[in-house]
Amino acid sequence: MDVKDLIKPFSIKTLSLPGRVVMAPMTRNRSPNNIPGPEVAKYYTRRAENHVGLIITEGTVVDASGHAYPDVPNFYGKKALKGWKNVVESVHRAGGKIFPQLWHAGSFRQRGMTPDPSLPGYGPSALLHPGIEDGEPPREMSISDIDEIILAFAKAAGHAKDIGFDGIEIHGAHGYLVDQFFWNRTNKRPDRYGGDTIGERTAFARELIQAIREKAGVNYPICLRISQWKLGDYDTKLAKTPKELETFLTPLSEAGVDIFHCSTRRFYQSEFPGSNLNLAGWTKKISGKPVITVGSVGLDTDFVSMRIKGETAKGSEKTVHDLLDRLSRDEFDLVAVGRALLADPAWVTKVIENRFDDIQTFAMKCLDTLY
Repeated sequence: MDVKDLIKPFSIKTLSLPGRVVMAPMTRNRSPNNIPGPEVAKYYTRRAENHVGLIITEGTVVDASGHAYPDVPNFYGKKALKGWKNVVESVHRAGGKIFPQLWHAGSFRQRGMTPDPSLPGYGPSALLHPGIEDGEPPREMSISDIDEIILAFAKAAGHAKDIGFDGIEIHGAHGYLVDQFFWNRTNKRPDRYGGDTIGERTAFARELIQAIREKAGVNYPICLRISQWKLGDYDTKLAKTPKELETFLTPLSEAGVDIFHCSTRRFYQSEFPGSNLNLAGWTKKISGKPVITVGSVGLDTDFVSMRIKGETAKGSEKTVHDLLDRLSRDEFDLVAVGRALLADPAWVTKVIENRFDDIQTFAMKCLDTLY
């Protein structure tokens, strides 16, 4: 095991990364009027200057109906795209690579939310999302609605390529719109976008990926973030067995996904009984595609537990060595780091220099500013 394995180059298609560490996408609510400003550029650039090979931005909304949180950046409109171009150029000057995470919050939106209070939430079915006790059920999406949102994602991918992003990530995890089509608790549709099996319920995502591929071209990297857990139900599993996971992954892979970003709360936990492989490991084994692992890297407490209990997450050298061991066995290809990088932009630099005692500890106050 060698900590310098974290800065080994990695390539896929036209993308050449200077290292294996990815900055995980994390909503920051620091883009007033939904436009990323100079502080956003500085925030991402600080990580690129410290051996983070790939930045995946916070979720960026592809359509006004996709907003559910304040001050989240748009990925449409001249002002927002100009702001993102400045971010891209700054990260590139620092030697880093960067993807936008393209996002639609789906049924988490409630009427009255910005930027257009008249817009309701959208969902595959008119069902309140688990965990939302009071609220207006989303509007069940018509075929026309589906076509419009797929077009919005494709347009956003085209904009990303035009302004210099190195690829894109689709947010298909955590119970947001794309994931709502995957999940049988939020998708009860009787048409081609529904279905009894998880493979059938990939239809929306397949068409979305294909539309992005057509817009961005054959060589432009497409990453898809997936998760078993959902906001509102942390213990649920889309796929309860490796066979079900294969049924899920195969059509997405065939549609054009180049990289799967496998979101777990704790990367070091096994996904299925009888194997030590985590979700990323199983995804790589089944799909044969490059994968990113994520979940409490470098820390001893997952984010959900922190938020519920108000705890501080201490740095954990042990999880880093577990990570390196799995990386050396090719369980996964890339490693996304979230809270540890929020607390300390130089986290990777300090790890590869074995300066673990110098790493800043994450606390919830780290979310208060763009550092």
